[in-house]
Amino acid sequence: MIRRVKKLCPRNLYLSLTKNPNFRYPFHSNFIHHLDFNHKFIKNTSFSSRLDYGETQNFVKDAIFFRKPNYVRSYCSGKSGDGEKCNEWTEEIEYLDESGSVIYTGKGIRSVEPGFDDHVMVGGIKKPFLNASAVAKIVEVVNRWKWGPELETQLDKLQFVPKMVHITQALKVINDSDTSLSLFRWAKRQSWYVPGDECYVMLFDVLNESRDFDGMLSLFDEMVHDSSKNGISLFSAYNRVIQYLAKADKLEMSYCCFKKVLDSDCKIDTQSYNVLMTLFLNKGLPYKAFEIYESMEKGECSLDGSTYELMIPSLAKSGRLDAAIKLFQEMKERNFRPSFNIFASLVDSMGKAGRLDTSMKVYMEMQGCGHRPSAPMYVSLIESYAKAGKLDTALRLWDEMRIAGFRPNFGLFTMIIESHAKSGKLDIAMSIFTDMERAGFLPTPSTYSCLLEMHASSGQVDSAMKLYNSMTSAGLRPGLSTYTALLTLLAKRKLVDVAAKILLEMKTMGYSVDVSASDVLMVYIKDGSVDHALRWLRFMGSSGIRTNNFIVRQLFESCMKNALYESAKPLLETYVESAAKVDLVLYTSVLAHLVRCQDEQNERHLMAILSATKHKAHAFLCGLFTGPEQRKQPVLSFVREFFHGIDYELEEGAARYFVNVLLNYLVLMGQINRARCVWKVAYENKLFPKAIVFDQHIAWSLDVRNLSVGAALIAVMHTLHRFRKRMLYYGVVPRRIKLVTGPTLKIVIAQMLSSVESPFEVSKVVLRAPGDSVMEWFKKPIVQQFLLNEIPSRADILMHKMNILFPCSAPELRSLSPPKPLIGKAM
Repeated sequence: MIRRVKKLCPRNLYLSLTKNPNFRYPFHSNFIHHLDFNHKFIKNTSFSSRLDYGETQNFVKDAIFFRKPNYVRSYCSGKSGDGEKCNEWTEEIEYLDESGSVIYTGKGIRSVEPGFDDHVMVGGIKKPFLNASAVAKIVEVVNRWKWGPELETQLDKLQFVPKMVHITQALKVINDSDTSLSLFRWAKRQSWYVPGDECYVMLFDVLNESRDFDGMLSLFDEMVHDSSKNGISLFSAYNRVIQYLAKADKLEMSYCCFKKVLDSDCKIDTQSYNVLMTLFLNKGLPYKAFEIYESMEKGECSLDGSTYELMIPSLAKSGRLDAAIKLFQEMKERNFRPSFNIFASLVDSMGKAGRLDTSMKVYMEMQGCGHRPSAPMYVSLIESYAKAGKLDTALRLWDEMRIAGFRPNFGLFTMIIESHAKSGKLDIAMSIFTDMERAGFLPTPSTYSCLLEMHASSGQVDSAMKLYNSMTSAGLRPGLSTYTALLTLLAKRKLVDVAAKILLEMKTMGYSVDVSASDVLMVYIKDGSVDHALRWLRFMGSSGIRTNNFIVRQLFESCMKNALYESAKPLLETYVESAAKVDLVLYTSVLAHLVRCQDEQNERHLMAILSATKHKAHAFLCGLFTGPEQRKQPVLSFVREFFHGIDYELEEGAARYFVNVLLNYLVLMGQINRARCVWKVAYENKLFPKAIVFDQHIAWSLDVRNLSVGAALIAVMHTLHRFRKRMLYYGVVPRRIKLVTGPTLKIVIAQMLSSVESPFEVSKVVLRAPGDSVMEWFKKPIVQQFLLNEIPSRADILMHKMNILFPCSAPELRSLSPPKPLIGKAM
């Protein structure tokens, strides 16, 4: 062997080569490039401690003596540069330092064929490329060319076959998203490409740092395609995308990726579920978050503590209390310690939902776990129990809160005062009200109003007035309801002067006082305090306060009931002058008072009141008592004309009431013929359609149960007269005849008929007789005279009334004979 030794200096390289004498190969210039590429390999060898990285570069650069055109490159794959098969190298190279000492000796490092060799030859030994060297070369090329066709060309010229581990490690070093994607897309086109979870994770990390979420979504679609095509699961990458998009508030993107992962039957980790549920809850979409939670349960994904902390308060606040309690129990079974936030949300939600027992149970359990109740929790519990009416428990919690050192806020003071006041516990309410003032809180008008109204409703005038004065002294304006309650209380206590003072103050506050004053007047009317009502009405008039016609009418009717006719007439005149219409019912009620009146002076007042009504019924009544010369038509025609003008659709009941009272009055006045005309016309107009019933030859009946006494007497006489005419003139005889009187009219009618020896037998509510007996009874002359003539009456008294009440009337001559004893009793 021939040994060649040359000195190694910073700028010159000295070597010793031993060649095989059988053949010689000149050095090829590309060997220098090989050395340049493998300078890191040299650095990592045993002599790297004595030759640093910079010196290695100089060493490679200064080895220019290798560049000789007659050298032929030899590849470690076994081919020479000119295509001939080459033999193994036998030269040995010694690397010397400046002093000439050998720092490294070894076989020559052969060249490699780009894209073919995956190793280098150190003498006769194959050594693989170091991953660090490969990654460094890839990073160097990518950082230099960035992206585009030139980058792909340079990557294709790499003197080694990269692996996916090299690409993944390179992506960890490269921080630019576009450069990383360019390297990744080049790698995808290579035959050695294998999709990997770590590679995609690196890409998503870079895209997230650059906030390129559109690029992330596009890469996610490629990843899903790769995963389905190659049948591999990219668990970490899937979840990384969902988490990044959710944390960036990309709701639609993250949920779309979530659904695609579920559709791909891939597993999603707990953290991704938590991030997604947090996003939907923050966006105000709790039910979508619950849908994700249900997907989490179906996927048999284990819940962690953060999931419980997230879902239990959300479920509770959204009203899904059973699900919240279920998770709460499950959390404890899995030995997770609930936080204070979970306890607080459950206590608050259960209390507001009215599930007070569960709320108190969780509250006690929380204290057992060592958590101290907060002020908001006390407030929530006290409000829940107070609203549910459990004031004893609320007051106990109130005391606990103050013992714990918490100061009740303004709202809690107001709520606890008003709840106790509304429940009638005024002593406790006033005690807390005093504490509220001592605490420096100014009670609201609502609190004052509640206390004042409850004291007013309980009849405590002094306390109510004290609160009212305190309220006005504090500069607070009482509300309308407060004034109404106070005025109502004063009205019930008959404190007219105090009520008038409060009403005037209310008016100065700017309130409309007409309604409130009318309400006070109505209180007096309902209590029957007519004198106070009239006094209050006079105050209203002097103060320029008006009331409505309804109340005026109510007061008028109250005066009529209490026989205050002198006070009633001005009220009626006021009622009429205000364009109010006096209806038939009101006129009839005055007429009914006249029928029952027994004092001559009061009769005059009542006739004046009837005249003041200006109702057409009064003109009819006056015309009814005049003679035919003045009426210029018979009584029957006159009555028919009046009843023809009544609107029966609106006033049928009023007309029936008028007929009953009018017949009472006519009978009392002895106007039997006129009374018969009124009854006849009323029956013709079907005011009493079911009074008379003809059931062929079986039974005829008359029902007078709904009639007044006078109307019943006239109806019996008139109807029996009709029965007599039908039986005698037409020969129709029924089996029986019934007079349905009821218990009230039975005795009166029975006594009237017994005076003429009638065959009617009296039962409980009916007078009945066989038809044949009644036929024989009708044939008697006394019966005919009885049915045709008027009912005897006290003519002297009646005529005296006629002359007073109707001074311009000329009543027809009536029998002045004394009444028959039996009939007199009946009347």
